[in-house]
Amino acid sequence: MEEYLGNPFQLYGVETYVLNHSRASGTEIMHAKNGLGLELYINVDRGFDITMVSLHGVTLSYLAPNGYVNSKYYDDKGNGFLKSFSAGFLTTCGLTQVGSPNVDEGEELPLHGTYSNIPCSNAYYQIEEGQIVLFGEISDETIFSHKLVLRRKIILSRLRNEFIIEDEIINRGDQDTPLEILYHMNLGYPLLDENLILKLPEGLVTPRNEHAKENIKSRLKMQKPEKGYEECCYYYDYFEDNISISAYNSKIKKGIIISYNKSNLPCFTEWKMMGIRDYVLGLEPGNCYPDGRNIMREKKILQFIKPNEVVKNKITIVCIEGDYK
Repeated sequence: MEEYLGNPFQLYGVETYVLNHSRASGTEIMHAKNGLGLELYINVDRGFDITMVSLHGVTLSYLAPNGYVNSKYYDDKGNGFLKSFSAGFLTTCGLTQVGSPNVDEGEELPLHGTYSNIPCSNAYYQIEEGQIVLFGEISDETIFSHKLVLRRKIILSRLRNEFIIEDEIINRGDQDTPLEILYHMNLGYPLLDENLILKLPEGLVTPRNEHAKENIKSRLKMQKPEKGYEECCYYYDYFEDNISISAYNSKIKKGIIISYNKSNLPCFTEWKMMGIRDYVLGLEPGNCYPDGRNIMREKKILQFIKPNEVVKNKITIVCIEGDYK
């Protein structure tokens, strides 16, 4: 095959772009494609998160009205996170706080923590036999406070339309440190519409509030965008260890399967938001629920990472094409 190509990027490989418009100016993006139709856009400026996933030119992910926003515009007060929340396919929340703003043991904590607004300290890629491997290292460290580093590998297969996210989180400090992480994966149109079929494993389901409780029977059913829609969140505790979640749209005959092990990511959140333009389905494995660190501490499910400890997480995403049941 190679003899047919002037440059491999005709089919596969990685290119790096620096955006230069509006609040996105200065944002570095890695664009990776596998030659089989699967393309990833990775934000080097924002936690090495995945801003877009497309399959044969069809976008599977959601991009918030903010679009791309450079990390320098981050507002760490209260809900200021939302001002620069791009969503994308993956926004990583953490590493010491996830969910609602709160005060925990005297420390003021913002919505979803600070991780996703930290630029990479080191990012590179390698094209290997059968796969493209993208590396990013993010330092979430502060004097007089926590000292955590996340090393991420995104492994894009060149043999199948799938990719793997492998994270290592290391505590480089000398204190036990709260560890909260949530993989906020966001589906959007045209994958997400009223035809989407969402399948989740068996488990216990807890609605986040009374509004979600009133709508619990329709939690797996999507609808057309609605004016004034109020978000619904559901917390799942699955019975099995090997988790597989599928979202498939028969109208476009495309979908995804998200697979991971429950050992390090025991919590799963479904965020259903069917608003006009705010039209997104969040599928969110994590080691906590998004109520805030103080609530996780009160419920005695807050996790900690010890000095020099390494925590590893792995999530596999397979893209579906054609008929699927």
